[in-house]
Amino acid sequence: MNTTTRNSRRNFLKTAGAIVVGFSWSVPGVLAQQASPARLPGSLNNNRMLDGWLRINADGTVTVFTGKCELGQGILTALAQIASDELDVAYERIEMVSADTARTPDEGMTAGSQSVENSGTALRYACAEARQILLGLAAAKLGASADRLTVSDGTISGGSGKVTYAELAREANLKREATAQVKPKPATQHKMIGKSVQRRDIPSKVTGGRSYVQDMRLPGMVFGRVVRPPSFRAQLASFDESAIKSMPGVVAVVRDGNFLGVAAEREEQAIKAAQALRASAKWNESPDLPPSAPELFEHLQKMRSQDSVVNQKVAAAPAGGKVVTHDATYTRPYQAHATMGPSCAVAQVRDGKYQVWTHSQGVFPLRSEINKVLGVPIANITCTHVEGAGCYGHNGADDVALDAILVARATGGRPVKLQWMRDDEFSWEPYGSAMVMKMRARLDESGSIVDWRHEVWSHPHSTRPISNPGCNLLAGWHLAKPVAAAPSPNIPQPAGGADRNAVPSYEFPSQQIVLHYITDIPIRTSALRTLGAYANVFALESFMDELAVAAGADPVEFRLRHMKDPRARAVIETCAQKAGWKPGQKGDGSHGRGFAFSRYKNLACYVAVVADVEVDRRTGKVRVTKAVSAVDAGLIVNPDGLISQIEGGIIQSASWTLKEHVAFDRQRITTRSWADYPILTFPEVPAVEVHLINRPDERSLGTGEGSQGPAVAAIANAFFNATGVRMRDLPFAPQRVKTALAPAQTRAA
Repeated sequence: MNTTTRNSRRNFLKTAGAIVVGFSWSVPGVLAQQASPARLPGSLNNNRMLDGWLRINADGTVTVFTGKCELGQGILTALAQIASDELDVAYERIEMVSADTARTPDEGMTAGSQSVENSGTALRYACAEARQILLGLAAAKLGASADRLTVSDGTISGGSGKVTYAELAREANLKREATAQVKPKPATQHKMIGKSVQRRDIPSKVTGGRSYVQDMRLPGMVFGRVVRPPSFRAQLASFDESAIKSMPGVVAVVRDGNFLGVAAEREEQAIKAAQALRASAKWNESPDLPPSAPELFEHLQKMRSQDSVVNQKVAAAPAGGKVVTHDATYTRPYQAHATMGPSCAVAQVRDGKYQVWTHSQGVFPLRSEINKVLGVPIANITCTHVEGAGCYGHNGADDVALDAILVARATGGRPVKLQWMRDDEFSWEPYGSAMVMKMRARLDESGSIVDWRHEVWSHPHSTRPISNPGCNLLAGWHLAKPVAAAPSPNIPQPAGGADRNAVPSYEFPSQQIVLHYITDIPIRTSALRTLGAYANVFALESFMDELAVAAGADPVEFRLRHMKDPRARAVIETCAQKAGWKPGQKGDGSHGRGFAFSRYKNLACYVAVVADVEVDRRTGKVRVTKAVSAVDAGLIVNPDGLISQIEGGIIQSASWTLKEHVAFDRQRITTRSWADYPILTFPEVPAVEVHLINRPDERSLGTGEGSQGPAVAAIANAFFNATGVRMRDLPFAPQRVKTALAPAQTRAA
């Protein structure tokens, strides 16, 4: 059935009351059903048209379209390498177009370390099939069989001569559904895949080019700011609108329910107007936030939750012999994204069309969410990704896009660049959830684990813009006719959300993983990098270390004892060997080493980390001096890019582990500036050494969030190795460290 016929039939069935889900369909009361099309690899499954992925241009260049965003992780470089290899076109002649609702495939969110896995896989198959189509056309022109032809930089040779991709472009029908029947090239034929090449996004950032949405300038553009309520559920009573409108340069003052915004000719004028607006606004507030630490974690365990057994394996109790039970509880506070550049968007509303330039990680979900709030036809909304200065996870990027549109509606068609202030970012971005992890295990006489239990208490880790009736954009909640927040179900296993990486990779005869999912969100939470994995791996791998000590075993040997996966074992052994791990090596009271391992999401990259720490007992400061990591990410596309991802994850994890937490009282968030939220400084960054295990015949595995979990646990285990004291509560801030290291009588006093 051709595409036109299929689309006509689908439209007929919709009219007749058919149920349509993706590409499969059924008519109520009709027994015979059309079989669903075969599943295609990666993102190709939901974006099946070849011309949605690439275009051969008249000048011989190739334009590649991806729904994934460049967030500083180097994805556009890696995807260009893939396209270059599969098409046999020079890397320099590959143009990348990313994340634009008017031009690119809908690949959902750029999240979860899935870009190379999903978009890269789709692109490999799409380019391989396009290359075969071009070879077929060339074979007819050159009078030779396709398998006798060779391709070099878009020129096909053989038979009676040569022909270029550009010459074949008009005849090449890429407006067809992909079949995924053409296999991508084997690793032996790769020229660009597996090679470190210069990142495409770096030069303009280094030279001061306008790389970021914060740098955008459009003709006639004005500047915007918003004024948020002082606390989550505050209600606006009044403000002095006339005084603000009379200020120099003010173009518009916007009030819609509890939403307040202003636009001005110059940025400093917008800032001054917003300051005056904030000063004049009167709000009604109530003290409805939870208690802060340490009471917070008892509070979490008492909140109403949806309880479920995530994973369970039951074996007969060991016959005879002494079995010893061990327990431990670990906690993680609320933590912020703390992006360098506050969230920003540029929007223009003109002739009923809504255009927003945004550093959202999901331009298509964002477009759907804006559509819910504004009620305008979705075809009239275009969301185009532009990099943000420090963007990952669900920070304020989506929220500020709606803010910019709401202010742009009042500027008579002039574009508005609206940027949050630092206190907006800290007070209103969605945080990584506070969490409690309770661990229990039993060791038999040989020192092996025979039973394992891991309980997690957590708020949602994803309240991103998604397709459901609710709204996950901040301003949508504050309007006079608000769109309520969407319910936030947990991301199911095997990836998991709050319970991500709670299921161990180790082999235990009996185990039970229990999630206490707290749907009430008194403090806004969403996707901070790794979701629940950072805290769960911290607990799991710290507890494995505690059990190794209890069993009198070396931490590396103890892990290998319980690990069957050969790739995991290879990563553990490689990391230990490269770090010069010595079984039984003791700390000296101030210096220590720790080991940890994890396979991200239990289905992505394998990462092990050895961390070296120094502990200043007088000041309580902990410094990570060095980290050594081994990584198996399957087929490696760009080694330098992969190493950078692992390095960045380790450094970020060190910052989270040693310093970061969001502070609040019973009424307001009190973290509002860098003075309130310290992060790792350049002199504190550890030396990082990364060793890659390339498996070119395996599929690529996501790496962007693979090292944060092992890094925190390795640091915690190194602290114990140095001091003999376990730190089970994050972060390891100086006062907490000094208290932990104080003699028992001092702590009691």
